[in-house]
Amino acid sequence: MNGEDRLLINEIFYSIQGESSYSGRPCAFVRLTACNLRCVYCDTAYAFNEGQWMSVESVLAEVLKYPTPLVEITGGEPLLQKAVYSLISRILDAGREVLIETGGSLDISPVDPRAVLIYDIKCPDSGMVEKNRWENLSLLRDRDEIKFVISSRKDYDWAKQVVAERQLAPGRIVLFSATWHQLPPDQLAQWILEDALPVRLQVQLHKILWGEKRGV
Repeated sequence: MNGEDRLLINEIFYSIQGESSYSGRPCAFVRLTACNLRCVYCDTAYAFNEGQWMSVESVLAEVLKYPTPLVEITGGEPLLQKAVYSLISRILDAGREVLIETGGSLDISPVDPRAVLIYDIKCPDSGMVEKNRWENLSLLRDRDEIKFVISSRKDYDWAKQVVAERQLAPGRIVLFSATWHQLPPDQLAQWILEDALPVRLQVQLHKILWGEKRGV
């Protein structure tokens, strides 16, 4: 295998989708190893280095075993590995829906347009705000979703300004998600209500169901 037909895979599993507008749906997850960012609140640091090499064909076969039409490719940062683009297209060709969770620092233009991007814009408290690739915003489609992970009032005010200045909503789904154990989600909900923001409050359903258990 070469770099174009194999992937370093951290885990493949079947669970309930916990985030985005697809929350609550059964979903097959493919978590790729490695990330170019180091967000201070990262809950999947185990995916930075742990993994095993698998062919695109093997990953596809594993994903198709699960009884769900929904597949999410995540990380780490899945777009770091060149072969991911082939995997995305192969899963779509098999009739599945594909979500891609990306940290927003890499070029999204090679992604198969049939996939749905869950696009994370990094707020100041993440420690990675300078890594945001703003030129990607013009490449997003209406069905793609934008996520802000909010850790503080400072983050909230910054995200609110970005949404307004870049006219991100209404028109597409924009998700505001409170950092687990750092910002109470009811506080974030109150700010959204007070400002009548055209965004959607996101809670991490998988953590509500299973806590901070690895892999869900």
